Amino acid sequence: MPEAVPLRQRKRQRAREQIVEAAFALFAERGFGEVTVADIAERAEVGRTTFFRYFGDKQEVAFSDERQIVERLTERHRALPAAHDLAGVVEQIRAVVVELCDELTADVEHYRAYERLLRENPELQDRAARKFHVLGEVFRDNLLGRGTPRVVALLAPHLALACYHAGRELAGGDPTALRAAVDSAFAQLSESFGPA
Repeated sequence: MPEAVPLRQRKRQRAREQIVEAAFALFAERGFGEVTVADIAERAEVGRTTFFRYFGDKQEVAFSDERQIVERLTERHRALPAAHDLAGVVEQIRAVVVELCDELTADVEHYRAYERLLRENPELQDRAARKFHVLGEVFRDNLLGRGTPRVVALLAPHLALACYHAGRELAGGDPTALRAAVDSAFAQLSESFGPA
């Protein structure tokens, strides 16, 4: 039987969720640029101090799941057996990235709101690009740590993330199309490797 989550931890999680929900509701109503931290705190019914306990600024709220997703993907990638050729490594990362698509689109409305925020706010597009750069570095370091040849460890994450970005663009903000579009981009890349 799973252990019960302590009350204090549940309260913290609920406060964090309230902040995220309030922020996304306000972003949808007024636009990202017109919403302040004070607005978010008021809507979430928390103090500014509580807001800053969980988030450094309102941009961090837009990317509220970033750290947890990177940690989960890192663990999944580390659990895979070592692969050393480019095709094999890309195929392993493909499985992890397709799982990422499932996680990102589990809450369809949140995904749509997130995509809308990115489309309408260049500063958030920049933050998203940096997030994916960090994820690529995590994959690279993990591969190097496993003894993958340096050229493969450097190239494979970039190819995999290019497939994600191409699929995301092909999906056009439709959460129901993201997984298939990303997987299709990987399939195109796999074909270029030729027969195994």
